[in-house]
Amino acid sequence: MSQLIKHIFFDLDHTIWDFDRNAQETLLELYEAYQLKTLGLNSSSEFIERYTANNHNLWQQYHLGEITKEKLRQDRFRNTFLELGVKPELIPIEFEEDYVRISPTKTNLFEGAEKVLTYLQNKYQLHIISNGFKETTLTKMDLSGLNPYFTNVIISEDVGINKPDKLIFEHAITKADAKVEESIMIGDSLEADIRGAQNFGMKAIFFNPLNITQPEDVEWQILHLEELLHHF
Repeated sequence: MSQLIKHIFFDLDHTIWDFDRNAQETLLELYEAYQLKTLGLNSSSEFIERYTANNHNLWQQYHLGEITKEKLRQDRFRNTFLELGVKPELIPIEFEEDYVRISPTKTNLFEGAEKVLTYLQNKYQLHIISNGFKETTLTKMDLSGLNPYFTNVIISEDVGINKPDKLIFEHAITKADAKVEESIMIGDSLEADIRGAQNFGMKAIFFNPLNITQPEDVEWQILHLEELLHHF
């Protein structure tokens, strides 16, 4: 398969940029800065776990066009605080703003990311297709030193279409001057990345670091980025 491939399209969050690790670092800092214990939140791990679940669910809705960027940002921390028993009037108003400011400056990548990207860059054209928000995506790319690896960075907020819509894959292919049969998508989201690409007619590799059960419609998966060194 790799002999046919000329263009590799990567997702960014949860695939190259370690979203959960970077979020955890940010949330621990904010937990202390906002003294959340005084609001009755005695467990930072419980706060982070509850936020992670809410954020994941809201992002799933955003991928599918069911909610707006504003709704996602409005609800993810508000819901978390309310579920943990904080009264609405005591919810820190600027918490979301501080999180959005700090989190993109974190630079933790998945293990092996730079090694793999350096190797692939010498053989293929690499591109990003991200459903992330424009400003935060560009900050992550810049501060994590990822820009030199990628020819194009396609951001859904720029295009006005989210993965898994076929149109964002069509836009990406056109911008890269690529052909579908010469391209492959690598990402962690079964719905947005894998099935989105497959429905467009593009090959896809499921990045599955949590080792969830591989769905029957997923032909190719990896548990670690360095596995790509053996496939390409």
